[in-house]
Amino acid sequence: MYQFNREEYEKRMEWFQEARFGLFIHWGIYSIPARGEWVRSPEQMPEEDYLPFFREFNPVDFDPKAWAKAAKAAGMRYAVLTAKHHDGFCLFDSALTDYKSTNTPFGRDIVREFLDAFRAEGLKVGLYFSLLDWHHPDYPHYGDMYHPMRSNPACSNENRDFDRYLDYLHGQVRELCTNYGKLDIMWFDFSYGEGEDAMRGEKWRGTEMATMVRELQPGIILDNRLEVSGEGFGSLAEGDPKPYHGDFVSPEQIIPPNGLQDKQGRELVWEACVTMNNNWGYCQNDHFFKPASMLIKKLVECVSKGGNLLLNVGPDARGNIPPQSLEILAEIGKWMERNSESIYGCGKAGMEKPDSGRITRKGNTLYYHLFENTIGCMPLQGLAREQVESVRWLETGAEIRIAKNWIYDNYPDVVFADLGPDPVLPDPVDTVLKVTLKG
Repeated sequence: MYQFNREEYEKRMEWFQEARFGLFIHWGIYSIPARGEWVRSPEQMPEEDYLPFFREFNPVDFDPKAWAKAAKAAGMRYAVLTAKHHDGFCLFDSALTDYKSTNTPFGRDIVREFLDAFRAEGLKVGLYFSLLDWHHPDYPHYGDMYHPMRSNPACSNENRDFDRYLDYLHGQVRELCTNYGKLDIMWFDFSYGEGEDAMRGEKWRGTEMATMVRELQPGIILDNRLEVSGEGFGSLAEGDPKPYHGDFVSPEQIIPPNGLQDKQGRELVWEACVTMNNNWGYCQNDHFFKPASMLIKKLVECVSKGGNLLLNVGPDARGNIPPQSLEILAEIGKWMERNSESIYGCGKAGMEKPDSGRITRKGNTLYYHLFENTIGCMPLQGLAREQVESVRWLETGAEIRIAKNWIYDNYPDVVFADLGPDPVLPDPVDTVLKVTLKG
């Protein structure tokens, strides 16, 4: 059985903390009703009303190589695809169900094509897998917190065998860990409820599940949702890691205000999963996209707090990533081309957040991310002059001189960088200064 080892844990997390930026892809037959991936639950949609989408699914424009190239060009280092969401529909050729992409008019194993395409671009790959399954007859229906038939007494749980469902669940995870080559991440989703009926941890036979995954995929990284969901942080954060502990915390639609630490005060590895608009799966009427300028700053914020950003796209029913999403990815990519040094392998600076933006750090190098200019020269607060080896524009490598005159001599505890006479910063979104410290 798997046992937690701090040294082994830190070793397997190295690439993840180096990468900092990944792509989440939510895709399935819910792209046809186009009201989000949870559509069956809030609408309490019966199975018979949902199955026509399964029989219709034929994303003729699906091009995983184009997806992978877009992710790489955006500066992303890894990607996670929904192999199965809560509706139970599988994007892989499972031998345990007929409810899969290979049985639709499309007829192809989407997971395999995704993995091949993204690996070919040099990206790490992961699979999202829902612990819930609203299609399976043995998953609790009536009275469950989220099942579409939770309020329908005709869908009694009598004669439903949850152990039989767990065998199915574990069997599909085994398929993914056995039939598709090396996986870098398994992103389970999600645990819920309280008390005796809680769907958490050992309710999923969590120790058995996690041990199996780690044995079949040595070095794989697991999220923390075998025991929590977006709420809570899990047993690793409690300082008492269970065998099914998550390797990273997965805050959803939020960036933790101060990063995350365990009860002993050690920094936790975390990844904020964030949508571009307001839905994970494709939603025809959701046009509320976050601008690229905002998402660049949010990526910087995550890194400055010691975390990763997993940014989502929801392809449509034809297999196209929405054009707004592609435009956003391209714009982020242009910024990353010039500034990725201040993201990859960086983390907390251990300094107070400046008024002008944020700071990321890699060893003896500080990266001051300037979201706005100042009046006069730029204060690099937290530094003394004798600490600074050099200050450079990250994009060009050009020297930035430290200001020394009667104005700035009044503040001997602050280093001021002379950015020149132009009040407008070179990059209106985020101009980065590279500050090298002595020693």
